[in-house]
Amino acid sequence: MRFGVNYTPSEGWFHHWLDFDLDSVRADLDALAALGLDHIRVFPLWPYFQPNRALIRPRAIDQLVALADAAAERGLDVNVDGLQGHVSSFDFLPAWTRTWHRRNLFTDRDVSDGQAAYLRTLAAALADRPNFIGMTVGNEVNQFAADPHPDPDRITAEDAGRWLTLMLAACAEGAPGRIHQHASYDAAWYQDDQPFTPGHSARLGDLTAVHSWVFNGTAQRHGADSVPVEHHAAYLVELSKAWADTAHRPVWLQEVGAPAPLVPAGRAAAFAEATIGNVLDCPDLWGVTWWCSYDVSRDLADFPELEYSLGLLTGDRRPKDIAAALAEAARQPYATPTVRGTALVVPADPARRSRCAPGGTVFDAYFRLVADGVRPTTVLDVRADDKEHLAVRGITEVVTPDQVLPTPQGGR
Repeated sequence: MRFGVNYTPSEGWFHHWLDFDLDSVRADLDALAALGLDHIRVFPLWPYFQPNRALIRPRAIDQLVALADAAAERGLDVNVDGLQGHVSSFDFLPAWTRTWHRRNLFTDRDVSDGQAAYLRTLAAALADRPNFIGMTVGNEVNQFAADPHPDPDRITAEDAGRWLTLMLAACAEGAPGRIHQHASYDAAWYQDDQPFTPGHSARLGDLTAVHSWVFNGTAQRHGADSVPVEHHAAYLVELSKAWADTAHRPVWLQEVGAPAPLVPAGRAAAFAEATIGNVLDCPDLWGVTWWCSYDVSRDLADFPELEYSLGLLTGDRRPKDIAAALAEAARQPYATPTVRGTALVVPADPARRSRCAPGGTVFDAYFRLVADGVRPTTVLDVRADDKEHLAVRGITEVVTPDQVLPTPQGGR
């Protein structure tokens, strides 16, 4: 079981790449290693590293390698996100994809060739480092492909699948044998018209990554100390298994955090303890990577308010109570959880995936089961009668949402 953190530098946020200070990075990593964590997820900002389609800056690559080596000296492994892409409400796209040079990020051949070259270069630069876990194609790149983005690059699900296959192949060419995957925000699981689908997340790449944020309506509907809030990460892990083609595909809880004020600061540590405890009860979990390492400095403008306080540590590297909660979880011996034998049926049709979102019938039925003491997983409706599939997964009971939820008033 892996425990780590998404590395947001204490000085300069991700803009630190413009004024890279290895001594500051080392001090940051010292404080993270002291918590007993074993890995970090690192975010090069794409326009800083590849400002022109034909220019991948050698000095930027050298700085990334230096950061990875500093992490290795402190016993930390490194996963690298390539296409940033989108982070903390800001878009970071190179000028050669926008305005006068506007080209679709996912279907334009020149853009795809440039992206693939960039990912291949990053992966190759770290391929010989023992502490290099592998590449994530990019951070929540699916948000560029549909509403509510203000200026989306419209594509089909087929386009998304082709693009992901090409990008993952570039990562593997640069660093064969490493773990390479991609990461979507939860619209992939919840939004009917999102072209990046649950199948893409659960079938492409070496493992499935899920990002759990309870500001998606879960906390607003149910409250900070509710069953859905404390089990939301576990729900996404188990929801992903319905679409996986292999019974024990690893799932990485790659982002989870305690967003104030929906999760009040005084409850953040308890939220972390509950979330981690519940997700550790999910079989086939690869690891937990908390968002994030350091608070965003109040000297930086225009972030959403919640982004300023998500760190495990303050900007002057002092650990908060929530850091102690993660450190304690990392110290505890890991016991492999038992199989989840009860499966809730979910629609295989991506155009009906909103039933899995907060307020949907699948979502509500899942948490009704949890509240009743059941440890549910999920199964696609097209596999619900497949005895071989159920047996391989250890599923002994299949239930539908209408068997779990009370009949609405009036019998409808």
